[in-house]
Amino acid sequence: MKNMGDILRQAQVMQHKLAKVQQQMAEADFEASSGGGMVKAVMTGKQELKSLVIDPKALEGNDVEMLQDLILAAVNEAGRIARDSMEREMSAISGGIKLPGVF
Repeated sequence: MKNMGDILRQAQVMQHKLAKVQQQMAEADFEASSGGGMVKAVMTGKQELKSLVIDPKALEGNDVEMLQDLILAAVNEAGRIARDSMEREMSAISGGIKLPGVF
């Protein structure tokens, strides 16, 4: 059963690496903008909105619907970038194997 012991050790090493990457990604910031930079959103790897910056020029037209669309676009894009980055990092560690509940 030497092989089983090796497999378990490898699994533990991979688990440790995955946990480390998850922690690093959770602490990382991901930024996206919309409207030519009129709205900027920064999101953490935990999918938490960290900041939202709105250029005063975005308010000049009094177009509330446009501003709402710009905010949604920036926030959604920042979330997509964060998710894609997490998936890319996890895939590199797991050799491309999708692990349920990890990402």
